[in-house]
Amino acid sequence: MIRIPRPVVPAAVCLTALALLTACTAGAATTSGGGYAAGGAAGMQMPGMQQGQVVLPMPQGITADPNNPAKSQLRGAKTFDLGLLLVDGTGYTIYRYDRDTPNPPRSNCTGACAAKWIPVKAGGTLPPIDVDQSLIGEITRDDGSQQLTLAGWPLYHFTGDTEPADTSGQGLDQAWYPIAPDGKKITLTQDEWRQNAFGV
Repeated sequence: MIRIPRPVVPAAVCLTALALLTACTAGAATTSGGGYAAGGAAGMQMPGMQQGQVVLPMPQGITADPNNPAKSQLRGAKTFDLGLLLVDGTGYTIYRYDRDTPNPPRSNCTGACAAKWIPVKAGGTLPPIDVDQSLIGEITRDDGSQQLTLAGWPLYHFTGDTEPADTSGQGLDQAWYPIAPDGKKITLTQDEWRQNAFGV
């Protein structure tokens, strides 16, 4: 079972910290005579940068990468605030859709919906981890592609998630929820977990 700490620091705090980091490093003396930029080499600066500034890469949203076998791997993960969660081999959250049907398994997310909620592709070569193999299946979508299912529920990634264990798609349209390794949907939120934990 992998354990994934989920981010709990508000975005505004992160942006403030980044601004302070940039301000504190601006103009600082360096032995190399230059700063570091994302994707660049030491001693080189991007146009408009002051000497000594540090540029940190921003998170990138999930993309459908058919060449990455880890995107089709199912893993159980224990998060700090939501408990057991199903993720792929790269740690990104996997979702289920309440408007799908598990018996018989069928996806009702097509077209523009499937561009936003990416079906988890079947046919991967990496074995599941901490997930009951007997619960895993697959369906043929309307476009002919194969999609993984768990306990009959078709599985999806959310393009709005920007880092492993992010669950920004939770509760959207009152139909999308992270899925647990046993196929149940996760409706617990971070705030509810805190409320229960501290007895407020």
